[in-house]
Amino acid sequence: MKFSKFAARFSSQSGIVQLMDVLGNAMSGNTDVFMLGGGNPSHIPGVQKYFRDALQRLLENPTLFSHTIGNYELPQGNQTFINAIVDMMNKQYRWGIKTENIALTIGSQSAFFFLFNMLGGEDEAGVHNQILLPMTPEYIGYADVGLSDNLFYSYRPLIEKQDERFFKYHVNFDEIHVRDNTAAMCVSRPTNPTGNVLSDKEISRLLDLAVLHDIPLIVDNAYGEPFPSIIFTDTNPVWNKNIIYCMSLSKAGLPGARTGIVIADAKIIDLIRNMNAVINLATANLGAMITRDLISSGEILRLSQQQIKPYYQSKVAHVVNIIQREFDGLDYYIHRPEGAIFVWLWFPGLTITTDELYERLKAKGVIIISGSHFFSGLAEAWAHKQQCIRITYSMDEIIVAQGIKIIARELKDIFNKNLSSAFINRS
Repeated sequence: MKFSKFAARFSSQSGIVQLMDVLGNAMSGNTDVFMLGGGNPSHIPGVQKYFRDALQRLLENPTLFSHTIGNYELPQGNQTFINAIVDMMNKQYRWGIKTENIALTIGSQSAFFFLFNMLGGEDEAGVHNQILLPMTPEYIGYADVGLSDNLFYSYRPLIEKQDERFFKYHVNFDEIHVRDNTAAMCVSRPTNPTGNVLSDKEISRLLDLAVLHDIPLIVDNAYGEPFPSIIFTDTNPVWNKNIIYCMSLSKAGLPGARTGIVIADAKIIDLIRNMNAVINLATANLGAMITRDLISSGEILRLSQQQIKPYYQSKVAHVVNIIQREFDGLDYYIHRPEGAIFVWLWFPGLTITTDELYERLKAKGVIIISGSHFFSGLAEAWAHKQQCIRITYSMDEIIVAQGIKIIARELKDIFNKNLSSAFINRS
């Protein structure tokens, strides 16, 4: 059987395919591994109860139920939900956005597929345009959504080592050069995989670059403000016609509803609406119908601040304590966890690749994600790319603790063997 060039882009085992296969098996109960590699949000009881109650109200209202499952929605998305988002964002931040600045997508991953291929790739003049990732590591899901080769380019971050085995990445503005063929910049905030939060000053400087070069700055806001607010530093989100925000209901607790939210200039929204019509006919209705009252009432802000944020703050403090205890004696650093649902670990003295470490841990029933998948667009050799791993702390605390203990034992075994070999060689 012959396939197209388009199909060939999906034939290899990409990092995101590997991640979602393993995650899907773990979440469906088909495996008993310690799943520390996925990005599934926790099932927070108070948040889950709200969604169950909202769904029950839909079931009890024949008109709303029929509309939810029996009608095609507009390609732009559910208008009542969009109006609620407009009102909430304007009340929170005084942005002055309108309904023509918002479109819904089938999850934020499809939004990135639309945006990256709308802006990047070959234009009508035959120029190959690229997307700049100002700092790597960045989200694994960006790597394979482009329909053209060499879509991304990126730069190494500055690394600041801190006390208590923490470190932090910063954008290296001295090295960044915006190429003439740059179509957009993209950052996640908080960053998946590292939990890094770009400061307001860093965002301001990136926005200045975007305005200077007349390109969009795409901000992946899946974990950020105002919801689900899995962000542990103070931020002040800003908006103008050069910024595109991508948000989602997934990390608020509805990953199965596949509801992405794009806030952008009206020209971008028009194209997304048209792409929705061509590719999907319409957007999904369930997530918007379950949460529209949550948005319009402002209740989502209370849930985010009083339940979701403190829940994850407690979990990340717990996992950091376990790592510091179990990794004692190892050469390791933890990226300071400022948001998202991951811990990013760096092992400067690791003598095997993290791809090999992944396989060794998988054989022992622990699934992590090798850091090598998170450096899209960084073609240069850099040992750091094979010294980092991502683990999630959103799973049950017992599973996380047991998984970390196995990781620690495996790393100690690797480092001890290296020390023994070095001693023998010197002798």
